[in-house]
Amino acid sequence: MFDLISVGDNTIDVFLEIDRDEVRIKDENKDKVLDLIMDFGAKIPVKKVTRIAAVGNAANNAIGSARLGLKTAIYTVVGDDRDSQDTVEVFKKEGVALDHVVTQKGSKSNFSVVVNVGTERTILVYHEKRNYNLPELGEARWVYYTSVGKGHEILHEQISAYSRKSGAKLAFQPGSYQLREGREGLKNILESTEVLLLNKEEAAEILGRKAEIAEMARGLTNLGPKIAVVTDGRKGSWTYDGAVMRMMGIIPEKEEVERTGAGDAYSTAFVAALILGEGVSEAMRWGSANASSVVEHIGAREGLLTREGIEERLRSCPECKVEER
Repeated sequence: MFDLISVGDNTIDVFLEIDRDEVRIKDENKDKVLDLIMDFGAKIPVKKVTRIAAVGNAANNAIGSARLGLKTAIYTVVGDDRDSQDTVEVFKKEGVALDHVVTQKGSKSNFSVVVNVGTERTILVYHEKRNYNLPELGEARWVYYTSVGKGHEILHEQISAYSRKSGAKLAFQPGSYQLREGREGLKNILESTEVLLLNKEEAAEILGRKAEIAEMARGLTNLGPKIAVVTDGRKGSWTYDGAVMRMMGIIPEKEEVERTGAGDAYSTAFVAALILGEGVSEAMRWGSANASSVVEHIGAREGLLTREGIEERLRSCPECKVEER
């Protein structure tokens, strides 16, 4: 039996690090989001290039869970190009079972270009068309369902049916295509969810309104999930389990290098802690520790911790505690 089966896409990330004085950044956006401005026709020097295979929400979760000692598999669709082969090799090296990896002939890997300016980044994403169809999954204690591309809707019913039939608990961290369906489109999967994991912007998108995070966490559990987790970047995270509201700030990183994958790291360690028998408060501490490590590195995978690494980081911050509200 697997402890966890991750379900979702994988990609190749290429990070382009650009000096701040090579571009223009403005803060005139009405939504208070910084604008990165590059001139058409310009040749902009890149000071460093880093290529990382086997990333994306599901891959980050599977690899992060394996590092935390869980027996982990992944359902993901790969192409038959060199990039996809590199991804499969990383899964092998990291101890992620390949039982449910599907090769789609004649297709390529997904691909992302991450433009880093200081600690901020803009991501250009290419999704290869995939033919999704959940294979016959082995037994698992948990399923972690996350970002997939267009044409994924069949997975909602298949995963819900698998969870009901097998008794596997479902963690759901929706990606952008899933979020666009709204709560009505996600109704079936939300009602089957044990733990829903979102950032505050995603929570507002599903609920159709902005509100205080505590209020949104309560609203999310009304849609079916037993536990709602809402993160707010450097301001920390909130959880609500239908009875207790909890809040925790971040565990400070040694040096912030790049924030790609911080949310995945938090969610992965949070769910892993629950699987390993920890309570919600300790799961929040695990999540914060894992996220603080990932932002100290380029890319979403390098800083993912082992269980010993989580415990060491928590010992270094005894004042990092969860508040019940």
